[in-house]
Amino acid sequence: MTIAWNEYPFTSGHDELLTPEYLPRAGAEGLHRYLTNLGLEELQARQRAAEDTILNLGITFTVYSQGDNIDRAWPFDIIPRLIPLKEWEQIERGLIQRLTALNLFIGDVYGAQRIIKEGVFPAEVLAMSRNFRPQCVGIQPAFGVWAHVCGSDLIRDRDGRILVLEDNLRVPSGVSYMLENRLITKRVFPELFGTQSILPVDDYPARLYDTLAALAPAGRDPPRVVVLTPGIYNSAYFEHVYLAQRMGLELVEGRDLVVGEDDRVYMKTISGLQPVDVIYRRVDDLFLDPEVFVSDSMLGVPGLMRSWRLGRVAMVNAPGAGVADDKVVYAHVPEMIRFYLGEEPILSNVPTWKCLLDADRDHVLTHLDQLVVKPANESGGYGMLIGPMASRAEREEMATRIKADPRNYIAQPMISLSTVPTLTENGVLEPRHVDLRPFILQGKESSVTAGGLTRVALRKGSLVVNSSQGGGSKDTWIVATED
Repeated sequence: MTIAWNEYPFTSGHDELLTPEYLPRAGAEGLHRYLTNLGLEELQARQRAAEDTILNLGITFTVYSQGDNIDRAWPFDIIPRLIPLKEWEQIERGLIQRLTALNLFIGDVYGAQRIIKEGVFPAEVLAMSRNFRPQCVGIQPAFGVWAHVCGSDLIRDRDGRILVLEDNLRVPSGVSYMLENRLITKRVFPELFGTQSILPVDDYPARLYDTLAALAPAGRDPPRVVVLTPGIYNSAYFEHVYLAQRMGLELVEGRDLVVGEDDRVYMKTISGLQPVDVIYRRVDDLFLDPEVFVSDSMLGVPGLMRSWRLGRVAMVNAPGAGVADDKVVYAHVPEMIRFYLGEEPILSNVPTWKCLLDADRDHVLTHLDQLVVKPANESGGYGMLIGPMASRAEREEMATRIKADPRNYIAQPMISLSTVPTLTENGVLEPRHVDLRPFILQGKESSVTAGGLTRVALRKGSLVVNSSQGGGSKDTWIVATED
């Protein structure tokens, strides 16, 4: 059965593969020709092969539901999303510019607070921040970098512009699925990798290790680096295991570490205590050290913050980096770039109303049926309201929440996300909305993954791409074009 591209049901959004004239976009000619020659039946067979591979490899994610943790096979669609290399190079520069400014901001708010004193950033936003950690004031981490790993979510609007939707700087996840997506795509479309110029992504674990090792205190050569996980019940546990294995590092829990009388961190082994120099921690700030934060935390290590403050151990991301992982702070990133770097932002934000401001809040409350409202510090799509799709009761409930805690909410226009052809349960290709999460590393040097994790809303018409809420993923190809 051939693919009837001329029957492809476009939405009102920008399609990443096809022009409105049903022609392949720049860089997608080879993939379009390949899929056309393959036909729908063979495409369906390869989708089944991909799903079997995911089951055999045990690629899962965990969903919390009614108090239970449910492991599910990773949802993956085999049709990749393509971005021309020339466009990607501009995006890459914009992401590094953005994270550089965010790191300068974090260092500033834990230091001189120059951006507040000069009236560029409102003091009340910081004063009511849930993720500002007074325990971090005065600390100066290596290279001035607090957020070493960042996952910024990008979307493309109906005019084809790339916009930043949010920045994830606490414990951004998803990179393991980006790597597995590429591995599976190579298995189901091996012919394409011989004929297409696709940038590789499999060097990420090596780049991450180099970033971590460069942070070790002086004189630790080679340094001992570990990955600290909350344990098997964490939704990202698969990723913790995956990254530790790929980097050749020990995966540890809090109970495996101890801080000695010399304030160094040690790992318990059958050969005795072994010093640890760098911790890639996937544990939230508040559970890191029961001596400083949540006193009954079983996930952290007593004395860990003291060791870090004294420079005996490095932590990635640094405690306190989450102060910039706040959707109200996100709205100020363009001003940060101008303030710290003296440059214009390369990537634009999605227009954002801050409910903390009276005029913005009035606008949001009177246009709830047209806007997307988000809590400032939630992730995974939880707690948000998609106004045009919400009931009257849901909008009224959100209005009550906004009035009770305006600092905690922002609103954005509902943007018709771009689409990519996706194989549906009915075995046909239809457009489904996508976003993109590239991963940026920053330390002694900066780098960006070639592409990132494309998340796709598998339900027809849905804009929610989160895997915990029915979303899936695709491989992302950065491809060279002839122009």
